[in-house]
Amino acid sequence: MTWALVILTALAAFALAVLLRAPRKGWEAIGAALLVGIAGYAFQASPGLPGAPKQAAEQAAKSGAALVEARQQLAQAQASGQGLNRWMVIGDALARNGQYGEAAGVILGAVERDPKNADAWLAMANALVGHAEGNLTPAAFYAYGRAAQADPAHPGPPFFLGLGLAQSGKLAEARGLWAELLARSPKDAPWRADLAERLQRLDAFIAMQAQQQAAAAPGVAR
Repeated sequence: MTWALVILTALAAFALAVLLRAPRKGWEAIGAALLVGIAGYAFQASPGLPGAPKQAAEQAAKSGAALVEARQQLAQAQASGQGLNRWMVIGDALARNGQYGEAAGVILGAVERDPKNADAWLAMANALVGHAEGNLTPAAFYAYGRAAQADPAHPGPPFFLGLGLAQSGKLAEARGLWAELLARSPKDAPWRADLAERLQRLDAFIAMQAQQQAAAAPGVAR
């Protein structure tokens, strides 16, 4: 029964993309994205195990909504002039509900239509990280790179890439990105205060880690 629902959901998502007039050349890519999701389910899922799916779904939805809100606020502050298209509207709605894999598949239509849309690439990258449960995958890293290439002045790519790096344990790399973004951010930038606070907390965590490692090192006097 579970497999039937998974396959039907994938087919429904593909049909939705076609009905919304996705570019024909993008059909294969959308189908591939859905197949990757099914393959990931086959590899990792354990439908026979007991659990609390409602609680997990609610948490994913809260995280998705927060990511969408943060990205949209940065995009508005940047005033890049790239408005939301139908793909972004649908993709954001899916991401808000924690349906990251489906969101990435739909947002693919936006980057196919406009490869220079930095916000679309950023939305796809965030969806891919969410789909990987916070892990920075090569596909997400590539999408962040395309977002930065499309709009080098946009604060979103280094901010969210830094967040992904921090979640993946690459704290020094995350700090470098955030410090560089803070250094080039205007003094009146609406994201500056939040970024400075996050950077301060990251520095404190890195310092604490260094102290713990030094205390645990062999030969250190107790």
